[in-house]
Amino acid sequence: MKISWHGQSCVQIQTNSGVTILIDPFITGNPKSDLDPNTVKADVIFLTHAHNDHIGDTEPIAKRTGALIVANVEIATFFKRRGFKTHGMQMSGKHQFDFGEVKMTQAIHGSTYEIEGEALTLGLAAGIVFSVDGQTIYHAGDTALFTDMKLIGAYKMIDVAFLPIGDNFTMGPEDATSAASYVQAKKVVPIHYDTFPLIKQNAEEFCISLPENQGLSLKVGEVFDVSYV
Repeated sequence: MKISWHGQSCVQIQTNSGVTILIDPFITGNPKSDLDPNTVKADVIFLTHAHNDHIGDTEPIAKRTGALIVANVEIATFFKRRGFKTHGMQMSGKHQFDFGEVKMTQAIHGSTYEIEGEALTLGLAAGIVFSVDGQTIYHAGDTALFTDMKLIGAYKMIDVAFLPIGDNFTMGPEDATSAASYVQAKKVVPIHYDTFPLIKQNAEEFCISLPENQGLSLKVGEVFDVSYV
C-alpha cells in the first residue's frame, strides 16, 4: 500500500489491489495542493467532517469518477440527495468494504458546510482507521487532543498515523506529540499545517520531537510505501 499527502488534510491511499482512496480532497483554493480535480483518480472518497476545506472538490471528483463517498450519516445523506453513491457511518462503527475494513473514530471538532450562502451542520467530526493489505492507517481528521486516542492505539497496531499540527483550529505540535505517544504508530505524518499563515508550523521540528524514526514529514505529493514501515 502506498500513501501520499497533498496539502491540508488531503491524503491519497493506493491499495495493492489498485483501489484509489482519497481523503478530504481540498484541492481548489488550496495553495499547497499538487492535484488537479479534473484528473485526480478516486474510487472512494472519505470525508472526516463537513468543513469546506475538507469536503473541497468532492462533488466534481465524484461526478467525474463515480467514486463512492464515505462519511458520517449526515454528510452521506447530503450527497445521496444530490445523486451520489454514498455509505454512511458513525463513531465507533466499522464496515468491511471490498478493499478492506474501515472503523470510524471520534474527533473533537466542528462539522459545518457552507453551500450557496447557507451553513449546514452535518453531524460530528470523525477520524478514520483503515485496515488494508494487512496494514493499518489512522487519519485523525481535524481534532483536539483526547485521551481516548490511547484506545485507538490499542485497537490495532497502527503503521501510519496522520495527525494535525496546525494549532488554532486543531491540535498544535505539543498536543500532537502527546497524541503520537497515545496512538503509538510506527510512523507519524503531520498534516493540516502551512496551508494558511494562521496554521504555519515547522513539520521537521515536530518530527524531531518524536521518538527516533517515528516522525515522517512528507513533502506534498511524495509517495511513501507503507510496506517499508
